[in-house]
Amino acid sequence: MFQRLAQQYRSVVNDLVMSLQALASSLKKRGFTATCYICEDGRDGQGASFVADLGDQHLVRFLVSDFGISWVESRNGHELVKLEGAEAIQELQRMAQFLQDHGQAATSLTSKEINEVAELPR
Repeated sequence: MFQRLAQQYRSVVNDLVMSLQALASSLKKRGFTATCYICEDGRDGQGASFVADLGDQHLVRFLVSDFGISWVESRNGHELVKLEGAEAIQELQRMAQFLQDHGQAATSLTSKEINEVAELPR
């Protein structure tokens, strides 16, 4: 049973990594500063660090690995919010939805890009 759960978690991490890459790419195309660094430990472990500058010194960072999932939001260098696990994934979805619904640069996110983020496991 535990082996199956570990494999399911690795699958969630893999899905998140792919979605973060797609989100960073789409944000860059629309003029935002966004990066997604991928890391692998060589034993089927994978993770990513996603950072996006949403303007007005508003930064978000999403970390995912075999060790956990976290969301950190800051403004002017001060941490505003730190979430982990499912709450972090929901905040990532909220940001993607906000970008889809607001702003000139954000309105051109394609439905495919938004759906990649929206389909993350909950």
